[in-house]
Amino acid sequence: MVRLTRAQQQARTRAAVLAAARAEFVEFGYGAAKVDRIAERAELTRGAVYSNFPGKRALYLAVLVDLVEQADTPLAAEEPGSAGEALSTFARVWLDRLPLVDDPAAGGRLHLRSLTGVIEDETGRAVLAQTARLEALLLALTLESCASEDPPSRRVRLAELALTLLGGSSLIAEQAPGFGDPFDRARACEHLASLDLTDVWAPAHLPYVTPAARVQEPWAPPADVRDPLTADMVDLTSDGVVVVLGGARLEAAEEAVRSARPGEQVTIVVVTDDAANTGQLIRLRVGDLVACLRQVSPSPLPEHLHLVFDDDGRVAAAVGLPEAGDSTEAAVRVRGKAVVARAEGRGAAYAVAKPETARTEGATT
Repeated sequence: MVRLTRAQQQARTRAAVLAAARAEFVEFGYGAAKVDRIAERAELTRGAVYSNFPGKRALYLAVLVDLVEQADTPLAAEEPGSAGEALSTFARVWLDRLPLVDDPAAGGRLHLRSLTGVIEDETGRAVLAQTARLEALLLALTLESCASEDPPSRRVRLAELALTLLGGSSLIAEQAPGFGDPFDRARACEHLASLDLTDVWAPAHLPYVTPAARVQEPWAPPADVRDPLTADMVDLTSDGVVVVLGGARLEAAEEAVRSARPGEQVTIVVVTDDAANTGQLIRLRVGDLVACLRQVSPSPLPEHLHLVFDDDGRVAAAVGLPEAGDSTEAAVRVRGKAVVARAEGRGAAYAVAKPETARTEGATT
């Protein structure tokens, strides 16, 4: 009999706990589920469960993340012809998971990635709101890629409207399965694209942002980080902007995306105070959204945009942030495998990414 390594044994234990937890949540739902029963299902001790997951919420989020990451998601065969077509397809994909009238309540909620009763603390709600802003940005970038005008108009407000309608549909489906026609909602989302929302990106604080500091520092980031947007490895040594954002500052991602030069690599690095709870919550919501976007377009997001979940803090440490957490907002510009500009605090992404900084650094290095 081949003896398992410690890492293999840990992976097997974690898989057993997740399988048992999934069965428990399907049968009882989140509120009535018990960690003791999960341990019994997995034929493990309660301590073995807690050695892998700090609590029931972390377990539930891990189950949902596993459902998203293990799903066999079909990919779109061609690009949508318009923002309306893209939004209609996105809505149909999103609404396809709504539970039917005869679906078991707990199983239906699991299918919905329901967070009812799960995120009830202020920190969790704040992070969820910030994650929703990041979701809206990613959906907006997909819609903007379908635009006929050049440059395309900002569509974040449109994305927010669509996500509000679809999120409300999910809540109604959880409380009253079978209510309403999902095809009507998909058509409604398509028509939202024709609204004139006068969507202009002009954050009031940007004119007051302190300029980035010009530096010349070595840059040695980890080489084994993966982008959940593409499932590919990210080369952090490439020229571009690396932005480190805590779970409570995710809305600042747009500052980097809108301010960077066209085609410049922009990497958003997500850090949190609690990887097992806050980190998994962000991973769940973003992963679920991206899975939907991949069914809308073969390449829904700009190829120069990358996302990294820095659960172990190695990327943040390379940036010079050993204590990064939910409130972190910092950025560096990388050129020639060196850091040539850096900024911290509100507006850091904008300070480092804006073209004026890029031109100045190019002239001095």
